[in-house]
Amino acid sequence: MTTFKCPGASNIIRPKPGYVKCPGCGIEVEIWSDELKGECRKCGKTVFKEETPSCMQWCKYARECVGEDKYNEYMKNK
Repeated sequence: MTTFKCPGASNIIRPKPGYVKCPGCGIEVEIWSDELKGECRKCGKTVFKEETPSCMQWCKYARECVGEDKYNEYMKNK
C-alpha cells in the first residue's frame, strides 16, 4: 500500500535552492524552497522571494504532511 504525499509539499520536505536578484546590489541571493527570505552576502539587504500560494496556508493536513517543525517554521516566517 502506498502513502499519499501532497505534491505541493515536496519543496518543503526536500528543499531545493532558488535564486533571487538582490534589489540593493543586483547579485543573486540563494533562497531555498522552504524559505521565504534570504540575506544578501554582499550588501546585507534582506531579500524576499515572490510568494506563491502554498498548501501550507490552507490545507488542514499540512502539519501532518510536512511535520510539526517544518510547519511551525514556515508559518512563523510567512
